Amino acid sequence: MRSKDKISYFYDGDVGSVYFGPNHPMKPHRLCMTHHLVLAYGLHNKMEVYRPHKAYPVELAQFHSADYVEFLNRITPDTQHLFPSEMARYNLGEDCPVFDNLFEFCQIYAGGTIDAARRLNNQLCDIAINWAGGLHHAKKCAASGFCYINDLVLGILELLKYHARVLYIDIDVHHGDGVEEAFYFTDRVMTVSFHKYGDKFFPGTGDMKDTGERDGRFYSINVPLKDGIDDGIFTRLFKTIIAKVVETYSPGAIVLQCGADSLAGDRLGCFNLSIDGHAECVRFVKKFNLPLLVTGGGGYTKENVARCWALETGVLLDTELPNEIPDNDYIKYFGPDYSLKLPGGHIENLNSKSYIGTIKMQVMENLRCIQHAPGVQMQEVPPDFYIPDFDEDEQNPDERVDQHTQDKHIQRDDEYYEGDHDNDNHMDDA
Repeated sequence: MRSKDKISYFYDGDVGSVYFGPNHPMKPHRLCMTHHLVLAYGLHNKMEVYRPHKAYPVELAQFHSADYVEFLNRITPDTQHLFPSEMARYNLGEDCPVFDNLFEFCQIYAGGTIDAARRLNNQLCDIAINWAGGLHHAKKCAASGFCYINDLVLGILELLKYHARVLYIDIDVHHGDGVEEAFYFTDRVMTVSFHKYGDKFFPGTGDMKDTGERDGRFYSINVPLKDGIDDGIFTRLFKTIIAKVVETYSPGAIVLQCGADSLAGDRLGCFNLSIDGHAECVRFVKKFNLPLLVTGGGGYTKENVARCWALETGVLLDTELPNEIPDNDYIKYFGPDYSLKLPGGHIENLNSKSYIGTIKMQVMENLRCIQHAPGVQMQEVPPDFYIPDFDEDEQNPDERVDQHTQDKHIQRDDEYYEGDHDNDNHMDDA
């Protein structure tokens, strides 16, 4: 066991002030609420807090097509009507609206995940947290499911520079389709997604029989679940599968997407998980003592999202949090009981014993097909595109910045953005 995990936490107050529009279920404001709970519980004193760099277009184009990145950078709410064919091609519109500061929002949440991966790669921390990340539906050339840039794929690509094998685990209620698709043909990333599966449930993918192709055959694992799954069944299944996956695949690093829409009472979800049940998955993954990158994801009942991710920050810090929520700027959202723990729900559980048994058997069968960790040939580590020191005035923002310059942009540990103004106009949506 490591004596004490060193934890890096990434947060930029600007992510919480973007607004997807009236009636849109995605409320980035939940990130401010999460951060203020982290502060109220004093968790910031136990980890390094960083403001992430804004990812450069060339970094985003490590996965996304350059024309898509360029369009996201250029489009604004006022000009979108001029580009109907591009809007359709890139799937922008209702689910993925164009709003003010859209590109900067993408740069910040993706920059956080890339920075998190780099700090892990350079052994500057054991666990890195970016609750703003986890936007797992975005595709190479298109937005999807409220996600524009797939920060998870970018973070995994970064980890692959130092690790032969990376394990991706997703506990969002929706299938992690964008990440699975990106790595569907390779054995260097194993993706494991636990999600609600059904014809009418977004994104409609994630069948048990989708297991990867070519070199990636059996390296995509899908755990399709039905409505109403509870803590007991979910955590038992999760632990059984993940323990076997880690033993069989022996990853060098793990990326854990903690979408909170799998909690009971979520606006878009249909599971019965309590916050304790959700957090138990995080606690279990932490026990493997592998470099761990933790992100947010979905979650549409924002006070519950904030509760969940604050509690899970505590889990990652081995810190038990009192159930009574301390006073903070958003305390009114946590009434009437002001407690941190959220009980499970009461949706009828449609996951029969035999159904869960079948899933377990099928996953174990697939894992037997790759019984021995694949022998990935490691090449020399590609550099983080370096450019030599330069005059900042002449800097081309499309070029990647070297580590020395990035470090100059990192906030000192004692700056916690207490004064960040939140977008109060939108506080009462939802």
